[in-house]
Amino acid sequence: MSDASRPGARSRLFVLDTNVLLHDPSALFRFKEHDIYLPMMVLEELDAAKKGVSEVARNARQVSRFLDELIGASDRAAIEAGLPLPARDIAGAPPAGRLRLQTTPLPAAVMAELPGRSPDNSILNTALVLQGQQPDIEVTLVSKDINLRIKARVIGIHAEDYYNDMVLDDINLLYTGARALPPNFWATAGQDLTAVQTEGTAHYTVSASHFDHFYPNEFLFGPGPDDLILVARRIVGSRVVLDPVKDYGLTEHAVWGLTARNREQSFALNLVMDPEIDFVTLLGAAGTGKTLLALAAGLAQCLDGKRYREVIVTRETVPLGEDIGFLPGTEEEKMNPWMGALMDNLEVLSETQEGGEWGRAATADLLQNRVKIRSMNFMRGRTFFNRYLIIDEAQNLTAKQMRTLVTRAGSGTKIVCCGNLAQIDTPYLSETTSGLTYAVDRFKQWSHSGHITLLRGERSRLADYAVQHL
Repeated sequence: MSDASRPGARSRLFVLDTNVLLHDPSALFRFKEHDIYLPMMVLEELDAAKKGVSEVARNARQVSRFLDELIGASDRAAIEAGLPLPARDIAGAPPAGRLRLQTTPLPAAVMAELPGRSPDNSILNTALVLQGQQPDIEVTLVSKDINLRIKARVIGIHAEDYYNDMVLDDINLLYTGARALPPNFWATAGQDLTAVQTEGTAHYTVSASHFDHFYPNEFLFGPGPDDLILVARRIVGSRVVLDPVKDYGLTEHAVWGLTARNREQSFALNLVMDPEIDFVTLLGAAGTGKTLLALAAGLAQCLDGKRYREVIVTRETVPLGEDIGFLPGTEEEKMNPWMGALMDNLEVLSETQEGGEWGRAATADLLQNRVKIRSMNFMRGRTFFNRYLIIDEAQNLTAKQMRTLVTRAGSGTKIVCCGNLAQIDTPYLSETTSGLTYAVDRFKQWSHSGHITLLRGERSRLADYAVQHL
């Protein structure tokens, strides 16, 4: 829940659906001072889901451990009275609400419009009985299942989605990595601007009071095409240090033969080519060049600059349609069908003009030897040193999966996450709960990370038109 405590609202009792706990085991502790109620059917479904090594099974086992810890040596009377829930986010805080478990069978109260004895209808029955028994308390059913929430509202039960895992209330509030300065910015801030020359490079400083907020490695640009473009690096005292931005649209600044086609692509190349930035997130619609830019920068720094030992590419294997089943071969061979986008980009980057067909074939072999494809399923426990790691289709990751992957980075490793929040294929994720959104929001304050949202498609005029009109 985003905020269970509403000013002037009566006391509330939250009935949790199983999918809420399977999605977030810590949901037991997320309802502040309000009580939560677990129907017996929820415990049955948790028991059925605990087998296996999937993320859902792990979450089911974690919920069982939490419940076992809360119950402890409590007798039936204590369980019927409600178990105190600790306020886990605040050390030493008094207990928040209480956990109430169903201890006796409840009379059937579901309306005739809900036929059968499905688990969902059993949970609805529980919520409806509680609502009749305690009219002075607002009973709310919390579920990730849209259809269950619809049925609850039809029979008169207040139902809500689980919002606590939402990073933002509105995806439009997500940090974009670039800021358009007002037309009169340099006229008002120009007198306060100071320039320092360091090793042939100009650095500027301006008072932080000219900005309503500050994020490290945020790009600043004016309304005019010839206006100065800078990147805000850090705050020293009360002044923001601004550095000039390298224009990767120029041929002399090409990265592995690739030049930026628009301003945001140039910003992205500034981030992925900067050795001081360890973590980069690239958002954008289809055809904006996320994977191509990340791969070109990785090859340039791996083969030309010798900064990294190799490029590693991984992605979440969520099918668009029906799953094609188990695949034969090694780990890399099993991942090949999921890496069509990578292969397409490697073809573009291996189109050398030297040596004709032999030169192109040799370049393609070299690139495939230095670009390793790894499955995300085997990442736990690994540590990558001096690697350039690309996480493609990162919008399909949960916040927990994103944390697991990013913490694989050893010394000298750079991670680039690419994704499109409009193409989430995982059932229980949305734009505001995706692990990619979580990473963008949590890393925006760190001086060794950067983010940019790519705005314009550059794949082809056909793809660009399709994105806008289909």
